[in-house]
Amino acid sequence: MTDPVNKEDELAGSEQPFVQHLFELRDRLLRALYGVAAVLAVLLFYPGPSMLYDLLAMPLVKVLPEGSRMIAVGVVSPFLVPIKVTVLAAIGLSLPWILYQVWAFVAPGLYKHEKKLVMPLVAASTVLFYMGAAFCYFFVFGQAFPAIQKMAPVSVAVSPDIEAYLDFVITMFIAFGVAFEVPIVVVILARMGIVTVAQLKSFRAYFVVGAAAVAGLVTPPDPVSMLALLVPMYLLYEIGIVAAQVFIKHTKAPDEGAEAANS
Repeated sequence: MTDPVNKEDELAGSEQPFVQHLFELRDRLLRALYGVAAVLAVLLFYPGPSMLYDLLAMPLVKVLPEGSRMIAVGVVSPFLVPIKVTVLAAIGLSLPWILYQVWAFVAPGLYKHEKKLVMPLVAASTVLFYMGAAFCYFFVFGQAFPAIQKMAPVSVAVSPDIEAYLDFVITMFIAFGVAFEVPIVVVILARMGIVTVAQLKSFRAYFVVGAAAVAGLVTPPDPVSMLALLVPMYLLYEIGIVAAQVFIKHTKAPDEGAEAANS
């Protein structure tokens, strides 16, 4: 029988002076910024800020009444808003690189079993955030904007402001991106022992009520948009329960495994 792994021995000799940690943090931040700058330079050249904004505005523009167009209220909005979209797109596309730099900074201070937990969660959270934003753009906007246009009074000329539209879209992307992180939250809570898998199963009804409240607050005032957020959140909650059981089993510390074997 092999001896249990000693946690103190696993990280022995990996300690670094505080100043060295600051230098490492600086280097990682610079690398993250260089990555964002590189992506930004490419996006500024192709497809360009104007085309990026047109792409972002497409779900709304195609449902506007015939002859209507979006407007720019601010004097410099036609210039600044597309630039903002380009910067945000660069940050979004660089998110895996940014998170990798965060991972590379903290990984040397983690135990082996902790690395098994953190790296998959970082990768999964990135993918889920992208999925939430894509689901919002391709499905929710396609259902919500036509419904909103139908609710507009005949006496109202619909000409949305480009800056107000950008603020709305960013809010929706963040709301759906964060909502799609439900499995990650469930796994973390279960792995930290704050709740058990049995409790998570018993909390289903409460989660549905809470998710419905959140969906009602962050989505446009139509039932399609609300259900478009509520249903995925519930399905992701169920996925989180299954994932929590897998993570708890495969990311136990050596002493936890030994205790489980002796019990």
